Amino acid sequence: MTTTSAPTTAITHISQLVTNDPSLGEGPLGLIQDAAVVIDGDRIAWVGTSSKAPATDNAVDAGGRAALPGFVDSHSHLVFAGDRTAEFNARMSGRPYSAGGIRTTVAATRAATDDALRANVARYLAEGLRQGTTTQETKSGYGLTVEDEARALRIAAEQTDEVTFLGAHIVPPDYADDPAGYVGLVTGPMLDACAPYARWIDVFCEKGAFDGDQARAILTAGKARGLEPRVHANQLGHGPGVQLAVELGAASADHCTHLTDADIDALAQSDTVATLLPGAEFSTRATWPDARRLLDAGATVALSTDCNPGSSFTSSMPFCIALAVRDMGMTPDEAVWSATAGGARALRRTDVGRIAPGARADLALLDAPSHVHLAYRPGVPLVSAVWHKGVLI
Repeated sequence: MTTTSAPTTAITHISQLVTNDPSLGEGPLGLIQDAAVVIDGDRIAWVGTSSKAPATDNAVDAGGRAALPGFVDSHSHLVFAGDRTAEFNARMSGRPYSAGGIRTTVAATRAATDDALRANVARYLAEGLRQGTTTQETKSGYGLTVEDEARALRIAAEQTDEVTFLGAHIVPPDYADDPAGYVGLVTGPMLDACAPYARWIDVFCEKGAFDGDQARAILTAGKARGLEPRVHANQLGHGPGVQLAVELGAASADHCTHLTDADIDALAQSDTVATLLPGAEFSTRATWPDARRLLDAGATVALSTDCNPGSSFTSSMPFCIALAVRDMGMTPDEAVWSATAGGARALRRTDVGRIAPGARADLALLDAPSHVHLAYRPGVPLVSAVWHKGVLI
């Protein structure tokens, strides 16, 4: 019996390689100049300078372009139908955003066929992949019935392995007079139907959605079923979301726009990542999260798109990097780390978000000599090639 192994590929003459491994290169990003990467199957086999690259079956000359790990988008809402152009247009004309707009998407999503939802998820995953996103989390939350939430998660799980149950997105209109009854549905029959398809459980802990006690009950029930918690926290105002996330050991508290000193301290002293979603602030003209305050306190920060049809309809991690640098006080290095290694931390993954031996072979090649160009040239499609699980896309 003979066995065959996958061909190896060397990508050489990378002007500047972001490894996110300080043991491999310079600074927190582990930068290597005139670098090479060897891919064996779906894994990184070797990293170093081009002059020391080992022989491989195939070779790709990067031609002096920069490379970095594939982006890790740890917060999105891709299972939806319908369009909220009118809402966006009105909001840009002066009407403030509130959580109520979610109900419009719920109605459209419930009415959509499985094939329509499946096509939408595929479309936005492909859109992100073209822009360098190689790991994508996505949530339910636009069904809000047992059947529709389970359907959303089943469809999402067909296309990504980072799936989050967000039955607690809002209280749907049919339970408007009985929010406690809806919490009981989420923690009972809905959780039973949805847990097999999901890794995570999330809750929108916000005025107009779920309060701290309701959120705690939902997340605790999810943990009992083996789902790991994450929290929509402190987006629209000060509230208990961040403290609850830390209390329950959530992987991530997401949004983190309105934080007290106690919230900052709690995040800095915990393993809970502060995931910032600048697309939401851009699309709602809201207050920018203060990334500088979080970073200076020692908190771990991730960047994500929050891609959804209502408050952040972008799948572009490079766009979010540019916003974070321009409006949230991050340096280009910090923003790139947060969009790669930070996202991996928010998903508690060690196989993505870095380019090092043993990591998954996910990387993006930029039509630029440095990763700094992601913020320096905002809106320009710099990602010229993407490898996902070792395959050139």
